[in-house]
Amino acid sequence: MTATVPTVEKYGWTVILVALTVFAIPWFLWGIDRVVLGLPIWLWWHIGWMVVTAVTFWLFTTRAWGIWITDRDSAEATQGGQ
Repeated sequence: MTATVPTVEKYGWTVILVALTVFAIPWFLWGIDRVVLGLPIWLWWHIGWMVVTAVTFWLFTTRAWGIWITDRDSAEATQGGQ
């Protein structure tokens, strides 16, 4: 299923996905050895990041799957050429 997504939303998804990529590695937590509930704080960051990433990817697949890969114009051109 290809979604028809407004241009503003396309750029919004791009910003969100870039932000998730940038914060995948908690560089700002390097050198901090604080422990919370028996686990290092950086490990809690990764657990939280994985939850946020999973929810974001689920939203992306339900709302905008296929953006930047296929769009309505190219789909119509392909169907019209057959």
